[in-house]
Amino acid sequence: MSLSPVLETRSGGHATTPVRPSASPATASAVTTDAARLFSQPLAPLATVCSVLLLTVFSIQFGRSSDGIVVMWLANAVAVAVWLRTGRGASFDLCFGALMAVAVASGEILAGHTLANTVMLTVVNLFEMVAAVTLVRRFAPDISLQTVKSTVRLVALVAIAAPLIGAAAGAVVFSVMRGAPLFQSFQVWWFGHALAMMLVVPLILSINRHSFAIVKQPLRMLEWLVLLGLLFAVAYGRYFHGVTFVAFFLNMLMVVIAARLRMAGVTIAILGSCILMFMAMLHGHPGAETTVSAMQILNAQLMMISVVLPFMLAAALLTELDGLSARARAGQKRAELASEAKSRLLANVAHEIKSPVGGVIGIGELWSSGQLGPVTPTQKEMADMLVKTARQVEALAHDLLDVARAESGAVTVELRPTDVVGLVEDIRRATALRPEALNLRLEVVRDGDGLVALADSQRLSQVIDNLATNAVKYGASGGSVTFRVSRVFQGVRIEVADRGPGITPEKQTQLFEPFNRLGLERSTVEGHGIGLALAKRLIELQGGNIGVESVPGEGATFWIELPAA
Repeated sequence: MSLSPVLETRSGGHATTPVRPSASPATASAVTTDAARLFSQPLAPLATVCSVLLLTVFSIQFGRSSDGIVVMWLANAVAVAVWLRTGRGASFDLCFGALMAVAVASGEILAGHTLANTVMLTVVNLFEMVAAVTLVRRFAPDISLQTVKSTVRLVALVAIAAPLIGAAAGAVVFSVMRGAPLFQSFQVWWFGHALAMMLVVPLILSINRHSFAIVKQPLRMLEWLVLLGLLFAVAYGRYFHGVTFVAFFLNMLMVVIAARLRMAGVTIAILGSCILMFMAMLHGHPGAETTVSAMQILNAQLMMISVVLPFMLAAALLTELDGLSARARAGQKRAELASEAKSRLLANVAHEIKSPVGGVIGIGELWSSGQLGPVTPTQKEMADMLVKTARQVEALAHDLLDVARAESGAVTVELRPTDVVGLVEDIRRATALRPEALNLRLEVVRDGDGLVALADSQRLSQVIDNLATNAVKYGASGGSVTFRVSRVFQGVRIEVADRGPGITPEKQTQLFEPFNRLGLERSTVEGHGIGLALAKRLIELQGGNIGVESVPGEGATFWIELPAA
C-alpha cells in the first residue's frame, strides 16, 4: 500500500460491513470501513481538506464573474473522487463528510461570505457530494473507467444526476442570497459543477500505482510532457492572445492525447484548457470585453462539456479495446500451451501404442497361419479378428501421430504445380478396388481445362483419399460418389459428393473437430473421428480451405479450394 490510500485502487466495491479485528490482513487493507482507519494514515484526509479549502477560495476569488457566477466548482469534484476511492461505512462517511463540510465552510469564510451564506452553501455542497457518492455506490459500485459503458454510467451519475440535485437546492440558495432568477441560478450551478465533476472525478479515479510507472520510463514521461505542453501552449495562444487559427490544432492534439494518454491525459488536457479559457474570459486578454455576461459563461461551460464527452468516450473505448486485446492474447497463449501439451500427449500415446500393437499383429498372424501349432476354424477366426482390431489400433496410432505433428507445425509441405484431375482419377481407381465400393458408381467430372493447383501432391492425395473413404462408408446407400474438379477465382475447387443421408447443419459445425464422430460411435461404420481434423490442417498448410455443403436426405458434398498454379 502507498503512503496514501488515495493512490490505491479499491478491490472490493460491495463490502459494507465493518472489518472486525479478526479479519484477514488482505480483507482489512482492501476496504476501509471505519473512522479509525480514516485517520490511521492522515495524509489522505489532510491533503483532501487542504485541497477542498484552497479550491473553494480559488473558485470564489478568481473563478467568479462580476455576476457572481462560479465558472467551474472544483472543490466538490475533488471531495467526491477521494471519498469514492478511500473507503465506505457509516462511521467513515460521517467523519469524511464532516471534514469536507469544515473544508468548504472554511473556504467560504476565507473568501468573504457571511456566516449565513456560508452555512447555506456548505449544506448544499455537502448534499451534492453525498448524492454523488450514494448514486455511484448504488448504480456503479465497481467505479470502473475501463469500458465505454462504465464510463458513461459514472459520468451520468456524478456529472449529470448529482449536480442536478445540487443545482435544485443551490438555485433556492442563490435566489435567497442575491434575489437571482431560479432558472438562471439552476443553470449556473449545474453547468459549473457538472463540468468540474466530469473532469476531476474520472481523473482521480483513473490514477493508480501503475500511473506512476512513467517516472521510470523517460520516453513515456517525455511524451506526456510534450503533448500536454503543446496543448496548453496552443490553448494559451488561443484564449489569451486571440490567435483563432490554432483552434484546429487543439482538436488534433486532443485526438493524439486520447489515443496515447487515455483517460488521465484527456481529463488533464481539458481541465487545463478550461482553466486557461475561463481565466482569459474573467481576467481579460488583449481585445477582450471588460465584462462577461452570464450567457457567455454558460455557453462556454456547455461548449466544454460537449467537447470533453467525445474524447473521454474515445479514451474509454481505446482502453476497453486494450483490455480485450490483452485478454485475447492471454487466451491465445493459454490455448497454444494447451495445444502443445495435447500434441505432446497424442504423440507420446501414439508412440507407446505402436510397438506393442505391432507385436500383437505379428503374434496374431502367426497364430492364424498355424505356425504356432494346429488351430481350429474358431481359433483362426478369432486370430483374424485380433489382427483386424490390432491393425485398426495401429491406424489410429498413425493418425494420432499425424494430428500431433500437424498441430505442432512439424508437418512440412512442398508446394508445386499439381495436376488435380490426374490425382483425383488415381484416387477414384484405388477407391473402386475396395470391397465396400463394389456396388457404387464412381465418376470424375472435369469442368474446364488447365486445372493445376499449387499443392503438395502427397498431402493432397491423403486428404482426397480420406474424403473418398468417408463418402464410400457413409454415403453407400446413395449408389454413387462423384469427384468434381473445377476452376474458381484464382484457384481450383475439388468436390467429393455422395447421395447418402446427409448431415444436419448442427453437426456440420462439428465435422472438423478431432475425435468427433457425430454420434456414430456405436454404428457399424468404422472410424476414429480424426481424419477430417487432419485433412483441415493439411489443407490449411497448403494455403487452401476445406468445407462441406449438405442437406439432410440429399447427401453431402465436401469441397477443397487451393490456389491455382
